[in-house]
Amino acid sequence: MSPDNLARPDIQASRDSIALVVNPSAGKGRSQRLLPQVAGLFRDTGHRLDILLSRHIDEAYAMATEAVTGGVDTLVVMGGDGMVHLGLNVVAAYPGVSNLGLIPAGTGNDLCRGLGLDVKNPVACAQAIAVGSPRPIDVLEVNDVFVGGVVATGFDALVNRRANAMPRPKGSLRYAVAALVEMGSFWPLPYRLVIDGEPRELHAMLVAVGNTAYYGGGMQICPGANPADGVLDLTIVHEASRAKLLRLLPQTFSGRFARDPLVERLQARTVRVERPGLVGYGDGERLAAGPLDIAVRPGLLSVYG
Repeated sequence: MSPDNLARPDIQASRDSIALVVNPSAGKGRSQRLLPQVAGLFRDTGHRLDILLSRHIDEAYAMATEAVTGGVDTLVVMGGDGMVHLGLNVVAAYPGVSNLGLIPAGTGNDLCRGLGLDVKNPVACAQAIAVGSPRPIDVLEVNDVFVGGVVATGFDALVNRRANAMPRPKGSLRYAVAALVEMGSFWPLPYRLVIDGEPRELHAMLVAVGNTAYYGGGMQICPGANPADGVLDLTIVHEASRAKLLRLLPQTFSGRFARDPLVERLQARTVRVERPGLVGYGDGERLAAGPLDIAVRPGLLSVYG
């Protein structure tokens, strides 16, 4: 939720305090298994620690909000992309109050990957929080929601929607299967974009707006995107045949697809995305229906790692 929509409380910050919000079921219970080691690490390095175990996303949001408005020095979230997105939104709603720590323990971990965290070693991420220093990063403000990674609006968003509804397979393979299924009925989409005030109309397979590079379990849709450069990155995949799209998809994991002439890359500070029946996802989470107004908020968050 946007800070403009919230009354900032009178906050007295605590020194060296950490609130650790955990989704115990993330990564098939990986968070639960890691918790003793992570908690011990924080305590051994002298931090005052509150462990907040959430049973569902609404409870996690309430716990995180209470911790931040109570003045905790650092809010740490441990879980998958949904938990990371939640933590980012809570801290961004009260800028300058709490730092944010991220411990990747899910299956996608795209935002953490895009911030340069070692997604294969969550304990190392906890160590960086315990003894390191935070750094400022940009955040995308999308209508009244904050996004740390990528906003998907086209073929990629439809794949995200289908993948979320699939019970199996697990992990990034689910996105690959969803993409193959979705491709069977997909056609280029009519877009109206307003990029830094300049309107454009076009047909495209997708328009992705990134603060970082990754989505979909490791796809580099915005290769080289820097979350601290004060601009957002746009990737436009123009009209293509299904066969062409099928050839490009595997190259998104390396970022090589961006060399293709059908791929246009831009940087901007604001983007408005419109199209009929727009489906949008940010950090893998469904966004509200309607046009998306996306603006970069330079240095809004302080993040460890």
